Amino acid sequence: MHLPFFLSRFHRILQNETKMKLIIDCQYFTPVILHQISTDFTHIVFDAYDRYQKVSFRNRAVVLGGNGEIMLSVPLIDGREQRRPMKDVRIANNADWQSQHFKTLKSCYNRSPWFQFFEHELLALYEKKFEWLMDWNLACWEWSVKKTGGTFTTEITESYQEEYDPAEWLDLRNRIRVQTLNQDFPNPVKYNQVFEDRHGFVPNCSVLDLIFCEGKNARSLLMKAQKQL
Repeated sequence: MHLPFFLSRFHRILQNETKMKLIIDCQYFTPVILHQISTDFTHIVFDAYDRYQKVSFRNRAVVLGGNGEIMLSVPLIDGREQRRPMKDVRIANNADWQSQHFKTLKSCYNRSPWFQFFEHELLALYEKKFEWLMDWNLACWEWSVKKTGGTFTTEITESYQEEYDPAEWLDLRNRIRVQTLNQDFPNPVKYNQVFEDRHGFVPNCSVLDLIFCEGKNARSLLMKAQKQL
């Protein structure tokens, strides 16, 4: 399969064992692939000045239910057509979306091996109110990193920069996309999913799917899969 330019470059980075910085757009319980890639980096930066784009993982997360994929979507003030920087995107909290999302997660994963182990801590996260999408996404990132054993430093940008030195950075902003995710990243982490007997394995779901299905084993699976990228 032909690999996109940015992924081919990532392969070269791995082969050279070069530790670089990774910059990425900030996402809501990001697909597993970002955690898979991040295992090879010591420094990850989220772009706070990257412009919001509709049909992206900035306010969406894909989980699995009995009938297949479910898209959780965070409602936004001014809707999804806005093009303001991520740091300025506000959540529409007039809808009880956090409670609805948590109920969906419980319905989807109550049968998984690890959901009940993380349930109360995750509920506490979903009971916190956030005004800004970026703050919510960062809280989700920090929660998932703790559960997957990430050891890198995380920061956010203080200004917009269109290009970064390719000798020091891997720029994956707007590369992890809803429409082309599985084509761009064809070697996903493999693990046993709750409804795999019905739908087969569904790659690159939200990292929550991996956490609830594999728990403390998630880290070793991510590192093993990273070597196959």
